[in-house]
Amino acid sequence: MSENIDIDKKLSTVKYVTDDKSHLHPCQEDCRECVSKCCTFVCPAKVYEWSEERQELCVNYENCLECGACKIVCEKKSLGWEYPKGTKGVVFKQG
Repeated sequence: MSENIDIDKKLSTVKYVTDDKSHLHPCQEDCRECVSKCCTFVCPAKVYEWSEERQELCVNYENCLECGACKIVCEKKSLGWEYPKGTKGVVFKQG
């Protein structure tokens, strides 16, 4: 339990410059057929949430750490993933 608190605390310090358009584009048809929904638990920033009611993968792209874990584990290999444009996305520590 304390491990999750440490991760959540660290994630709260990450800064983002949010784009108005997502750089993550899951194929919703493939997401509905996906058995594991592994992107919903592999992402350290909790970017993905499965909505059983709407039968779709909800993407909170604003929180993306750009690690690419979701793309690697996607069992359908159908997650459109690219880096945010220009100066958008996660702001890494400088100095």
